[in-house]
Amino acid sequence: MSDQRSTPPQFDAAFRQSFAELVRWRRDVRRFRTDPVSPELIEQLLALAIHAPSVGFCQPWRFVLVESPGRRAAIIENFKQANQSALAGYDGERRALYAGLKLEGLTQAPVHLAVCADEGAATGHRLGRATMPETLRYSVVAAIQTFWLAARAEGLGVGWVSILDPVAACRELELPSDWTLIAYLCIGWPQEEHDDPELERHGWEARLDPDVVKPLRR
Repeated sequence: MSDQRSTPPQFDAAFRQSFAELVRWRRDVRRFRTDPVSPELIEQLLALAIHAPSVGFCQPWRFVLVESPGRRAAIIENFKQANQSALAGYDGERRALYAGLKLEGLTQAPVHLAVCADEGAATGHRLGRATMPETLRYSVVAAIQTFWLAARAEGLGVGWVSILDPVAACRELELPSDWTLIAYLCIGWPQEEHDDPELERHGWEARLDPDVVKPLRR
């Protein structure tokens, strides 16, 4: 086993400030320009995403670029059906507000990326998963967040479409049976830039007071 060690980088105050701004400006984008995104840029972002932490170093993320018009159409129809079901769960003013929200960018985004967890991944030898098996999926979420921040740093917008039937989506994409859909991402150049979430801006929910999410002490 090699004992070679690398010299860690020094992150100065300017970098830390820029990173804080990056986190604050990461938005869930639903409004995209149709300009193409370089495949090389997507590959570069995915190469960063796979450096995310994973339980037992199992690296369970699996990425699927959805390029077929037929498969994209199937995902859009999946969203429409799931969205109608979600709308039916609201009443009154909340229903009207929900109906007016733009919740996806499926028809505008030039890049569609499905991100899955390989539930059968042998890598990692199940370390850490016997007691908390859900950490395999959490590892994939860590990769998604890494991708999202890296995309934002390049000026790209990312939108996570969660109003989908995930089992039907896997079937529509003909994915392996032991892959679970974690996120369906729309990626492209945003039409507009905001430092506040769209759902906050349109009155769906307010940001919690920092006191509400202070850590408990035990």
